[in-house]
Amino acid sequence: MTVFPLIIAPDPRLKTRSSPVEKVDDEVRRLVAAMFETMYHEKGIGLAAVQVGMLKRILVADVAWRDDGGAGKQYALINPEILESSDEPHMYKEGCLSFPDQFADVERPASVRVRYLDLSGQPREETFEGLLATCVQHEIDHLNGITFVDHISLAKRDMILRRLRKMKKQGAFDHASCGHDHGHDHAHGEAM
Repeated sequence: MTVFPLIIAPDPRLKTRSSPVEKVDDEVRRLVAAMFETMYHEKGIGLAAVQVGMLKRILVADVAWRDDGGAGKQYALINPEILESSDEPHMYKEGCLSFPDQFADVERPASVRVRYLDLSGQPREETFEGLLATCVQHEIDHLNGITFVDHISLAKRDMILRRLRKMKKQGAFDHASCGHDHGHDHAHGEAM
């Protein structure tokens, strides 16, 4: 089992645009498998490669998994690109594994049509709705150097980043002592 350490905000890598994957090969498939392991370990529902320090246009998502180890439906999107978005807005209290225990209401389109490569390198198009649409948009933002706090007011963003800087200084995210729970708690939103 490979579990990567997470990149915790503020970190300049989270503001960096990721590069396209040139070829879907065994190395990419191993990275995707490790990303799923990391996401489940951290109790998230989505993860972008940049969040584990890889500036590649890869995201994974599983919005239906359970804490007891049961996987829901896994999605691995390589070089994802949003083709169209619904006009209907959807508000969701988002969290992010790179912003531990921080949540904010973010409005995004309720559904999106996405083109991507699957794990065999085949092009696909799929429409995502509801929480999965929110998660996919959140992760595609990461691939473009955008985080969920870029969608909220400057005052709220500054408050969250100040809190995270303080927690980092206090060693809250040192991986040797990393036993914190990154929200798979529907009452407070989801960490993506």
